[in-house]
Amino acid sequence: MSEVKISAEPRTEFGKGGARRTRRAGLVPAVLYGHGEKPQHIALPAREFAAAIRHGGLNQVFTIDVNGASGSTLALPKAIQRDPIKDTYEHIDLIIVKRGEKVQVDVPVTLVGEAARNTLVVSESTTLAIVAEAMHLPNGFEVSIEGLEAGAQVTAGDVTLPTGSELAVEPDFVLAIISQAQTAEQLEGGDATEGEAGETASAEGSSQE
Repeated sequence: MSEVKISAEPRTEFGKGGARRTRRAGLVPAVLYGHGEKPQHIALPAREFAAAIRHGGLNQVFTIDVNGASGSTLALPKAIQRDPIKDTYEHIDLIIVKRGEKVQVDVPVTLVGEAARNTLVVSESTTLAIVAEAMHLPNGFEVSIEGLEAGAQVTAGDVTLPTGSELAVEPDFVLAIISQAQTAEQLEGGDATEGEAGETASAEGSSQE
């Protein structure tokens, strides 16, 4: 994954009022820190940042040029706060990284294919923690569940990692479980049992009266 260049402005206003004014100006409040550097409060162009995340994913590396500062800084989003209603970015934590440095990140996992008939796929985790070189972070992983029978599991060890990457969890970390789906007869039987239980309870209540 190649880095995306983005310009930032130093942020001098803080608090809720300052953050609102920053967002109204089409910017996202952010803080840049790491590698022993003093945290920098900056503002990123919201539209450019959103486009980069849509294209490169949450582990997109940025080359950040801060107005008035000498040189640029490589950084990786560490935490992103979003407004779920407006679907906008509220605040971003960026951690400084160096070329050649390995970092731990959570990478999205997508299940592809269809499990065997009459099964139910239960997702246990939609991300997988790995350690990889900062400039070569994968966008996501696809794992096939094609034809898997009830009782099967998809684990971290089933994921094919790119060269230079390694798991940050145990290989038996469960990502998904394939279970037996209930049949229509079983569901109807369950409803009937609940109905009988309700009738029994009513009868007992009447007898006590």
